[in-house]
Amino acid sequence: MIKKYIFQSLCVVLSFSQMHAYGQQQQNSSREKSPKNKFSAYLFTYFTGNRKSEEAIRFAYSTNGYKFKALNDNKEVISSEKISTTGGVRDPHILRGADGKTFYMVATDMISANGWDSNRAIVLMKSTDLINWTSSVVNFQQRFAGNEALKRAWAPQTIYDSKAGKYMIYFSLKHGNDPDKIYYAYANEDFTDLETEPKQLFFSPTNSGAIDADIVEKDGLFHLFFKGESGKPGIKLALSDKLTEGYELKEEKVQQTTDPVEGAGVFKLNDGKGYILMYDLYTKGKYQFTQSSDLRNFHVIDNEVTMDFHPRHGTVLPITKAELKRLLKKWPVSEQVK
Repeated sequence: MIKKYIFQSLCVVLSFSQMHAYGQQQQNSSREKSPKNKFSAYLFTYFTGNRKSEEAIRFAYSTNGYKFKALNDNKEVISSEKISTTGGVRDPHILRGADGKTFYMVATDMISANGWDSNRAIVLMKSTDLINWTSSVVNFQQRFAGNEALKRAWAPQTIYDSKAGKYMIYFSLKHGNDPDKIYYAYANEDFTDLETEPKQLFFSPTNSGAIDADIVEKDGLFHLFFKGESGKPGIKLALSDKLTEGYELKEEKVQQTTDPVEGAGVFKLNDGKGYILMYDLYTKGKYQFTQSSDLRNFHVIDNEVTMDFHPRHGTVLPITKAELKRLLKKWPVSEQVK
């Protein structure tokens, strides 16, 4: 009789546990599918040109990844004078943090009028609402020994290294007569400084210049898009199964144009229809957009894309409906895109 009672009690407990687990699973599933948390729009961060007034961070948005409209009347949303040492910033890259609610942005601290070999620093920014940003500057020549011959530091980007549990910032540095090379270092916990010495990330098989790196993880591989100067100059692709080493050149020409290009940026479409690779046709003053399902084969979709601004080297971040609403409240637009 006692054994029977114990058996029945265990069955009740197990049944309750299974019901609780099922309920929790349904709750998690519901949370994942909730429109509140689902990415339904995009934030485009960019600068617009080589004048000092144009070397500042601007924002634009899209609800479908193809039609973009500038926020704040295409004026700066963050004061370059307040966040940089030169008075200008270029090449902004924006990232959603691993916690899903913190945002990280990095940019080149540079005024092009001072010369293409004039800058030594990058800007690090952090926000929890996409509106208010804290910032700090990392000057490589001042921060790290052995950089006396440093001529420039360009186009930083950030990616979360899940194995290290840290944010990795990668960028290009040019020393003396050497070509530009892509390096990386880890940011500190507050995202106000670099806590490790820069280390070379990609080694060009021809020792040629490499700038404007953009890393995308897909199917267990890290896809490194960058601008290379050797062979067929333009956007190239290197692959590795490790974030910080082992990149091998796979594609010598990814862009779908014969015009000079730079500033590759890849973002994943919210509807699951692949990826968009965009890049700056800097001699033509325009952008080209291409689409791919495998990050190896791309086709031009320029006829599907509209913008009421002319961006230079920028990046796109998927955002939620609530985040878009917050941005539009801060910087209303006369006519919203659909």
